[in-house]
Amino acid sequence: MTSTSHSPGFRPPSVTIRPGDARHHEDAAAGNHAATTAALGVLDATLDGSADCERILLRAAAGAGKSHALKRMVGHALGHRKVRRVGVTAFTNKQVWPLAEALGKQLGKHRVCLFAARDRVDDIPEPARQAATVVCETYDVPDEAAVILATTHKFGSRAGRNLYGLLGPAHDGEHLFDVLFVDEAWQLAHHRYAAISWLAPVHVGVGDVGQLPPLDPGQNPWRGDRTYNPYRAWPTAYEHDPRTWSVDLPAVWRPTAPQLPLWRAFYRDWDVLDCVAAPGDRSIELGPLDGDAAAVWGQVATGVPTLVEVDGLEDPDAPDVDLPLLGVVERWLDALLGAGFALRQWRYHDDGRPKREVRVDHRELRDHPLIAVLATRNQAVDDAQDVVDRLTERHGLPPGLVQASTVDSWQGQTNAITVAVHPLSGASALDDFNSAFGRLAVTCTRATHGLLLVSRTGLDDLLAAAPARPGTPLGEPGTRQLPRQTHARILETFARGTVEVGHRASAATGA
Repeated sequence: MTSTSHSPGFRPPSVTIRPGDARHHEDAAAGNHAATTAALGVLDATLDGSADCERILLRAAAGAGKSHALKRMVGHALGHRKVRRVGVTAFTNKQVWPLAEALGKQLGKHRVCLFAARDRVDDIPEPARQAATVVCETYDVPDEAAVILATTHKFGSRAGRNLYGLLGPAHDGEHLFDVLFVDEAWQLAHHRYAAISWLAPVHVGVGDVGQLPPLDPGQNPWRGDRTYNPYRAWPTAYEHDPRTWSVDLPAVWRPTAPQLPLWRAFYRDWDVLDCVAAPGDRSIELGPLDGDAAAVWGQVATGVPTLVEVDGLEDPDAPDVDLPLLGVVERWLDALLGAGFALRQWRYHDDGRPKREVRVDHRELRDHPLIAVLATRNQAVDDAQDVVDRLTERHGLPPGLVQASTVDSWQGQTNAITVAVHPLSGASALDDFNSAFGRLAVTCTRATHGLLLVSRTGLDDLLAAAPARPGTPLGEPGTRQLPRQTHARILETFARGTVEVGHRASAATGA
C-alpha cells in the first residue's frame, strides 16, 4: 500500500483557449466538410481528365473524423461515371475491419467485399461480417463488388495479382481499381506503398500526420540506398510533387474543448485547428472520493489535460519500468472505480450540431474502452496489465473495460480516460525513443473525457539541462523527435500538481 503525505494543489495550464479563439459544433465541423468537398472536386477533375493528379492527401489530426471523410469520398467516387470499382486498404486488419463494417452499412453488403487472410477470418468482428461480404479466396470475390477492402500485404501479394486476373480491369481498362483509398496513410512505409501503387491510377491517402512513423520497420528492399528511409511514411515522399494535392482537416471531434491547446501544441504548423466539442459538452461525474485521489480525479474531470508528478518513491527497476509509480496509479484507479463515476456527453449530428446529451455509468460503456493505461515498454505494460487484472477482478468489471497497452499498439484507438506514464518519467536525457513525437502525441490524444499523465518529479529539471539535439532521425522530414523546447511547450497546456508519498510504494500491490 502507498501512503501519502499531502494532496496536490494544481497549477492551471499557462496556455488556454480564449473566448472566440476556437470554433465549435457545426461551425468547426464545417471546416472538415469544406476540406473534403475540395478534395472531391480534385478527384472529380482528375477522373474527368481535366486535372493531372495522381495522389490526393487528406492530412488529419488525431480524432478528426478522417474515417467519416474517407467513407464520404468512397461513396462519392462510386457515383462518378468513370468509376466502376475502388479499393480500400490500410496496413493492419484492425484498421480495415471497421471500414468494411461502415462501408457495408453505407453501400450494401453485396457491393462491399472484405478480402481477408485465411488465418484471420475467425478474428473478424461480427458487425463487420454482417455488414460486408467476407471472403478469403480470390475466386470467391463477387464480380459485382464495387468496393474491395484488404490489407496492403494482401493486395501486394500474389493474391492481388490473381484478383486482377479474375476480375479484369476497372473502368479505365488498365488497373484493378479506378481509385485506391489508403487509410492511416502516414503509418504505411514507402516500400509497402510501392507494392500496391499499381492497383489504381489515382490514390487517396487519409491519415493522422501526428502518430508514430510507419508500423513496418522490416525488410528494406532499397537497403543499399543510403538516402532511402524504410521508416518514412509514403506521403512524405510526395509533399512537393506537382501531381500531389493535399489539404488539412481543420477540426477534431475527439477531445474535450479544454484539450484543444494540447492538440494545437502537437499540430503547431496548422493554420487552423478547431474542436467540435464546446466547453461543457463533456464531463465526468465523480462518486465520493477523499485525499489525493479526490484532488487528482477532480482535476481530470474538468477535461483539462492533467500531469501529476510523484515525489518520494523508491527507485524504479528502470526509468520506464516503474513499479512504485504504478503502485500510486493503481491506488488512484482503485479509488475511482470503488467510488463509481459516470460520463456525460453530447451526441452530434454528422454536421456537428448537438443532438442530445447522454449519461453513461462507468460500467455501461460499450463503444470503446473506458480506461486505457498506457506505457512505453512491453515490460512496463506487463506490470500495468497486472494492475488492470487486479482492478477488474476486485471491482467485478466487464472484460476489456479497463485495458493496458503500449503506446505504439494503442495508436488509432479511442478511450474515455487515459492514464499514462510520461515517456520522460525518470529519464536522465532525451533520446530517440523517449522523445519520439508520435509516441507522446498518441499518448496524449486518445481520450474523449479525461487525460492523466503521471511522472516522477524532475521533468522541468530534465528539460532545462538537456542538451540541444536535432529533431529528425534517419533523415526523415518533419519534427519526428521532440527537442526540449517542444516538450516544454506541450507541458504548458497541462494542469500540474505534485504528490508526495511515503516509501512503501515499492510494488504495485493494490490498495
